[in-house]
Amino acid sequence: MSLRIALLNAAHDGEDNRRNFRRELDADLVEFDVTERELPESFAFDACLVTGSRASVYWDEPWIADLESWVDDAIDEGVPFLGVCFGHQLLAHTLGGTVAPMDDYEIGYRTVEHDGANPLLSGVDEEFTVFTTHSDHVAELPPGATQFAENDYGVHGFRKGDVFAVQFHPEYDPATAEDVASGKDLPDERIERVLDGITDENYRAACEAKRLFDNFTDYVRGQRVAATESEQVASDD
Repeated sequence: MSLRIALLNAAHDGEDNRRNFRRELDADLVEFDVTERELPESFAFDACLVTGSRASVYWDEPWIADLESWVDDAIDEGVPFLGVCFGHQLLAHTLGGTVAPMDDYEIGYRTVEHDGANPLLSGVDEEFTVFTTHSDHVAELPPGATQFAENDYGVHGFRKGDVFAVQFHPEYDPATAEDVASGKDLPDERIERVLDGITDENYRAACEAKRLFDNFTDYVRGQRVAATESEQVASDD
């Protein structure tokens, strides 16, 4: 069953996001450059994905306000969502949670734990390796949301209904990790440590978390089948 997913690209230079998510998602991705205030004209998608960004969700910028308003309406229409990094934070903020700056920047290959109960990380070891890069975090979950992943820096995954969000970057390839780390305004010695950690071994370990993309599309397909069956039952009545 082919899926049509809106890729809400929040990077100001979206090529890495475009390459990485098109490689990982088994779906027809329709891309929108939300930093240029491009948004879908309808909610006629099987799902939506909000990407990472160098922006903070609490910045007073028109494109962020436009995106949050559209996402809020799409959620109300029942469209499933997956958010990554900035997308994770934007979904939390949209749903009534709190996003705040962190005391320390999290960056590099890190260990995250999940509770084993959420379908998004089905088949992933409860302790797993991922690439992280963020200076904001979800300080307070949205009302009714459930946290399913975390580490010592805080929330790394939550769900509310058909909305799933992760703070880490399961889509990153080594080239993206190197580009992002090299461009950070952090002490040289810390950047060197991060770059030294971008190894084939760490990347192979982090590939386990890519399973969440198939889990998400499987979930969306299941929701679509259930909706079709419900409509069929209603028409038979």
